[in-house]
Amino acid sequence: MSDSVILRSVKKFGEENRGFESDGSYNNDKNSRLQNEKKGDSSQIGFFQLFRFSSTTDIWLMSVGSLCAFLHGLAHPGVLLIFGTMTDVFIDYDTELQELQIPGKACVNNTIVWTNSSLNQNMTNGLRCGLLDIESEMIKFASYYAGTAVAVLITGYIQICFWVIASARQIQKMRKLYFRKVMRMEIGWFDCNSVGELNTRFSDDINKINDAIADQMAIFIQRMTTSLGGFLLGFYQGWKLTLVIISVSPLIGIGAAIIGLSVSKFTDHELKAYAKAGSVADEVISSIRTVAAFGGEKREVERYEKNLVFAQRWGIRKGIVMGFFTGFMWCLIFLCYALAFWYGSKLVLDEGEYTAGTLVQIFLSVIVGALNLGNASSCLEAFATGRAAATSIFETIDQKPVIDCMSEDGYKLDRIKGEIEFHNVSFHYPSRPEVKILNNLNMIVKSGEMTAVVGSSGAGKSTALQLIQRFYDPSEGMVTLDGHDIRSLNIQWLRAQIGIVEQEPVLFSTTIADNIRYGKEDATMDDIVQAAKEANAYSFIMDLPQQFDTLVGEGGGQMSGGQKQRVAIARALVRNPKILLLDMATSALDNESEAMVQEALSKIQHGHTIVSVAHRLSTVRAADVIIGFEHGTAVERGTHEELLERKGVYFTLVTLQSQGDQALNEEDIKGKDETEDALLESKETFSRGSYQASLRYYFLAFCLVKTFSLLDKEEQRSQINGVCLLFVAMGCVSLFTQFLQGYAFAKSGELLTKRLRKFGFRAILGQNIGWFDDLRNSPGALTTRLATDASQVQGAAGSQIGMMVNSFTNITVAMIIAFLFSWKLSLVIVCFLPFLALSGAAQARMLTGFASQDKQALEVAGQITNEALSHIRTVAGIGKERQFIDAFERELEKPFKTAIQKANVYGFCFGFSQCIVFVANSASYRYGGYLIPNEGLHFSYVFSRQKTAYHGAFRQMIDGHDSKKVNVEFLRSNIGIVSQEPVLFACSIMDNIKYGDNTKEIPMEKVIEASKQAQLHDFVMSLPEKYETNVGTQGSQLSRGEKQRIAIARAIVRDPKILLLDEATSALDTESEKTVQVALDKAREGRTCIVIAHRLSTIQNSNIIAVVSQGLVIEKGTHKELMAQKGAYYKLVTTGAPIS
Repeated sequence: MSDSVILRSVKKFGEENRGFESDGSYNNDKNSRLQNEKKGDSSQIGFFQLFRFSSTTDIWLMSVGSLCAFLHGLAHPGVLLIFGTMTDVFIDYDTELQELQIPGKACVNNTIVWTNSSLNQNMTNGLRCGLLDIESEMIKFASYYAGTAVAVLITGYIQICFWVIASARQIQKMRKLYFRKVMRMEIGWFDCNSVGELNTRFSDDINKINDAIADQMAIFIQRMTTSLGGFLLGFYQGWKLTLVIISVSPLIGIGAAIIGLSVSKFTDHELKAYAKAGSVADEVISSIRTVAAFGGEKREVERYEKNLVFAQRWGIRKGIVMGFFTGFMWCLIFLCYALAFWYGSKLVLDEGEYTAGTLVQIFLSVIVGALNLGNASSCLEAFATGRAAATSIFETIDQKPVIDCMSEDGYKLDRIKGEIEFHNVSFHYPSRPEVKILNNLNMIVKSGEMTAVVGSSGAGKSTALQLIQRFYDPSEGMVTLDGHDIRSLNIQWLRAQIGIVEQEPVLFSTTIADNIRYGKEDATMDDIVQAAKEANAYSFIMDLPQQFDTLVGEGGGQMSGGQKQRVAIARALVRNPKILLLDMATSALDNESEAMVQEALSKIQHGHTIVSVAHRLSTVRAADVIIGFEHGTAVERGTHEELLERKGVYFTLVTLQSQGDQALNEEDIKGKDETEDALLESKETFSRGSYQASLRYYFLAFCLVKTFSLLDKEEQRSQINGVCLLFVAMGCVSLFTQFLQGYAFAKSGELLTKRLRKFGFRAILGQNIGWFDDLRNSPGALTTRLATDASQVQGAAGSQIGMMVNSFTNITVAMIIAFLFSWKLSLVIVCFLPFLALSGAAQARMLTGFASQDKQALEVAGQITNEALSHIRTVAGIGKERQFIDAFERELEKPFKTAIQKANVYGFCFGFSQCIVFVANSASYRYGGYLIPNEGLHFSYVFSRQKTAYHGAFRQMIDGHDSKKVNVEFLRSNIGIVSQEPVLFACSIMDNIKYGDNTKEIPMEKVIEASKQAQLHDFVMSLPEKYETNVGTQGSQLSRGEKQRIAIARAIVRDPKILLLDEATSALDTESEKTVQVALDKAREGRTCIVIAHRLSTIQNSNIIAVVSQGLVIEKGTHKELMAQKGAYYKLVTTGAPIS
């Protein structure tokens, strides 16, 4: 069947194809989305949207949990009914006792009468007596409390357990969906969203959503039910007094609404500041060698702290608002106490509408309702924080990728020839729309040919390769494969046909075999071995102790650049791709390895289309066709001989390159000695509590009962006025103290969090470089620890301390009062305190264990997300998004399982801690019922180196001093380094250059001078924002040559005593290399300079050349001396043969 039949709906180039013609919609979509992202004030999601990922099972769990929370919430209003009846019983009993204590009165026929016959019996008002068995009544009330305790234990366990389980299921689903969506996003999206911020979203923000929809919801429902039940009970018993008491409720409600909005706003700003801090931490830890080399630790700690200060300010403001509202609420409640006590007493004493027990019921019911309404407001902070955190998470989940790399849409060709064509393609990066990278590019890459693309740095060569992989779509024009617009093809299928090898190879922290297998999922061991042999990697792999099972470390950190490159080439070759893209693929190889790899590439060339971006003349000459790029346009095309005759761009590059290598073999232009970075070691690498007001309840009840059991009405009124004034004073004190408590603990908590993060980050940067090679200390794991550990400490040490102090004060004062009145009854109650302590300790111990397991599992998951997102271009290029998603989701199973266990433990401990209070009440009433008649207890008492990166068994001498004894900071301040793989930070070009010297402020004149020496100034001045241009994450907005020149300028501005050049010009085109080499030659004057290079033209003028093999110096001398010896160096120069 012909292609035209299979793809009859796909238009060929030149036909009408409005679906893929450039109409600006793509760029409009990107630009509008960028504008929205830059606004940063996106509207918050609704509260119920937090549960949008709940399944039928989750809804059932939440419904049952809510029902149990509702029943639990009714327990408190229910016992108040009992409490009110019990109050009437106590008052009747006490009144009887006081009457009988009056001389001349006695109980006759169950009536209190005067024993003096001369007095009228009616003067006693016929009070009944002898009918009340106080002990049996207390047994009845105690049994009610015991039954309530059992109900509370069961409902408390279910409400917490079911809600925590439902939350764990939804959070797991949320994490999966978020990571899946992030992995689906186009590369342009990552240009605008830093990896550090995304990692913070994964760890900190989703944890805040979990806090909002887990046990807090159950507790909120319970408290709101108690509040509503209290108000309804109050209205039922006496609407007049209830209306007076709830007159302050609208003020509480308005305050709760205001605080909800304020906390949500402050939390949103706080989270954004922490996300930026996380981005800085991830960037710095990922580039730790560069940071250490330039002594930038102090500067990076300051940059990290700057974002922490912003977060701290918003956190303190949030604490001030919370403290003021809490104090305001308690002030209103105490004023309400005074008003209700005064008005209720009038209804009892003057109008006789209520009994004292009814007054207690109404008062406590409404106050319990108001208190629980206030305590429920503490949950509003968690809800507001969760909503703020969920906004960015849900926006990403809902966002539709411009290029969906996991889409099943698009066509899959039955046959592919591999002909690629660019049709009037123009392109700019989404993050820099004002800079055009490609300008009306027209280019044809014919099937089965090797096409070399050459040109100066920044000409758009690598960008063209990214368009072929469809990392981006053109701003104008289109790219076709075999005549089909690649936008109409299935993207996974398209990338599966392409093998890619980049100049900066990316390996993943697994074994060599698994890294090669990433190229082809079903590759056998024979396939892997064959690919390794073709890439000339087999020999060095077999020399390793673990061979193909050797772990390569984070980012391949345990291997040299050349070894990483060969593994990356093997990964590309194992998939036997139809199209092979080589972006400076052999730049890190020595001459012999390059020749062997080139031979392997020429063998597979038949039937394959190869596009090679290269500077090495030996690589370019082997191509069938050479295309010259200039300013984003293909200006010439032809063979080596044809282009030399034209004397254009290619002729200029060849001439410049040849001039420096006339005395040397052309194949030695740019190689790399595989032993330059020998393996570092030949071993396998690697109860919510809210404010407890129980003391206040019982103090109030004590006042009521004590007052209404007095016989003298005037004495009653006098005591009522005194109690009212006491309540007013307590309200004013509460307003002041609660505000100070909120402010003080918020500030202390935020300062503690800031110090922990800062000191933790500083301690990380102070570690020996070898420490970062441990997989447990990967950038993902470390940034996750910084984000979660400090916030967890803050949760335990901030406002929670205030709650603990409140609770401790409540318990202490209550125990003192209790022991003063009745030590026997107090001892009974004290017997229950160990049970409460035991419940809390067991809960803390088990939850701490679960938290540790969660932390370890989430750190592993954090490593996966960090590795995938940091190397997203490589992951997308080899089409392994699903593999990382599967690995991430496997790791999520561990915290999910512990969450289920945690739900059961937490649920039981919560239910037990709630029920033990009712059990204690039951016991105290039962025993108090015995003490009252038998021991005369009053009933009211019952209420009451050279980078010093690694140190081994050797010595490095600096001016005759052991380098280990030289201050590390001082040593590094005198060293400048330019590495083969330049590391830039996500800030401006100017700031990246200034990074070269962090000891003082660098004037702009010196920055410009260094740029000119590095041949960078003209390029920078051509940019719209010039030196203020942001280079993007890891310099993603610049070409490799541009990045390298910034790195060279950074080293020059340092003015070091020692200059280390590790393949400093390897990424530059020939023209730029010549000019930069002149600058470096000038920079060497008066300095100790150590050069690692494979371009022999770079090193032949050195004062001393050391030939290294297997970590040992085997030859040393000048170029002439070593050539005269005709040893390893002579062999390397003349034949390119390996050093034996």
